[in-house]
Amino acid sequence: MRLEMFIGYLLLTFASLSIALGAFVGINIGTDLSNLPSPEQVVAILRSHKITHVRLFDADNHLLSALSDTDIEVIVSVTNEEVLGIGQSPATAATWINKNIAAFVPSTNITAIAVGSEVLSTIPHAGPVLVSAMNNLHKALVSSNLNYKVKVSTPFSMDLIPKPFPPSDATFNSTWNSTIYGILQFLTQTNSFFMLNAYPYYGYVQSNGIFPIEYALFQPLSPVKQLVDPNTLFHYDSMFDAMVDAAYYSIAAYNVSLIPIVVTETGWPWSGGANERDATVENAEKFNNNLITRVLNNSGPPSQPTIPMNSYIYELFNEDKRPGPVSEKSYGVYFSNGTSVYTFSLDTLGETTGNGSGGFCVARKGADVGSLQDGLNWACGPGKANCSAIQSGQPCYMPDTVENHASFAYNDYYQRMSSVGGTCDFSGTAVTTMVDPSYGSCIFTGSKSTNSSISGMVQPAFGPEGPPGSISPSQLPCIWSMILAILVSLLL
Repeated sequence: MRLEMFIGYLLLTFASLSIALGAFVGINIGTDLSNLPSPEQVVAILRSHKITHVRLFDADNHLLSALSDTDIEVIVSVTNEEVLGIGQSPATAATWINKNIAAFVPSTNITAIAVGSEVLSTIPHAGPVLVSAMNNLHKALVSSNLNYKVKVSTPFSMDLIPKPFPPSDATFNSTWNSTIYGILQFLTQTNSFFMLNAYPYYGYVQSNGIFPIEYALFQPLSPVKQLVDPNTLFHYDSMFDAMVDAAYYSIAAYNVSLIPIVVTETGWPWSGGANERDATVENAEKFNNNLITRVLNNSGPPSQPTIPMNSYIYELFNEDKRPGPVSEKSYGVYFSNGTSVYTFSLDTLGETTGNGSGGFCVARKGADVGSLQDGLNWACGPGKANCSAIQSGQPCYMPDTVENHASFAYNDYYQRMSSVGGTCDFSGTAVTTMVDPSYGSCIFTGSKSTNSSISGMVQPAFGPEGPPGSISPSQLPCIWSMILAILVSLLL
């Protein structure tokens, strides 16, 4: 009886921990661009913008090596071209796991494998072996004792749900019933999660004016424009919530256990062709920043309010070499030099006004580049900041932007002079933050990574780790301490 009680407590503990991890917003990294930064530069950009979760569209070994020892959580991908071979051969799957997963874990924090991308929609001829591919990879993970650390799933397109509204009536395309059922059984048996690519941009454009654009951009709707599911009477304030709920209802139609959904792709293009008038900087900025606010409130859609809608924004860089319309090349939130296309709120979380009592002083996002350069010149000159680390070849030189260099110089000045009246203002181009801006080998003055830390400074909060059901190594000591405490209390 005591053992049964312990197992029950253990399951409850893990369930509580999974919920406690909360919500996160990550980003996709595509590489189809002319001026692709080096892997080291990509990681420097991720760290400088405090991005903690990424999804790769392949398993680029150079980038996986660069991501080692960063704590950034990584979803790697089997490319669509590899799905057939892995689905037909367990040996090929084992080779893939050994080369791309076992060779990097635990130094690189790989938490999941995405098997293909929208396979059933884009390469339907591989559909019959998709479940086999997932099973073969999972068995290879088991053989490497990595199946508890790394989950296997496959991204679904919203195209597989022909009528997503009202969500309670939504079902998957029946053509793929047996394959989808096999995938859902696999996800349930392996305690994995459902990957969904959901783009309100396409939902809005293809609706031909049926839905208001405010609904697609997470903006408030007037009472006459509010959307209600007539079956459940749930109110849907955003198309994003409705899309995720449509997937939950489509899954439920197969009578399987509840499977948490992670949105592996969503976003809004900031530029488009003559017939893509809704692809604008203003709309992209509204969508992504409102998405971040929505996801980080830690709640789910109306049908599953306790399951966070963890999401990966598409995408880090603009992929100018991608085929198709202008919009397809214009989803990136950063240029290849690391500067923002528009003000992006993942950069500003935790910031306070210029003369606050925050631990670090950094450049304000969106500040005038000329004013930042003036502030940088003053800090490194009359301000006597130590700017050696932002010189060419030094740890903080990359990304080579005025904003990045100004942040380092501003902070060094602030750490040295705040005790004697120095402020974090620099003509309004600076803000204070409690988030440590250090990244890679670039350690900002005052970081707890150095010997001279500021009294009372908080450690950077890199956010919850992993999709529902995954636990990263940094959490294990605490978890096992809790388990041991429960076991002792039950056996006494």
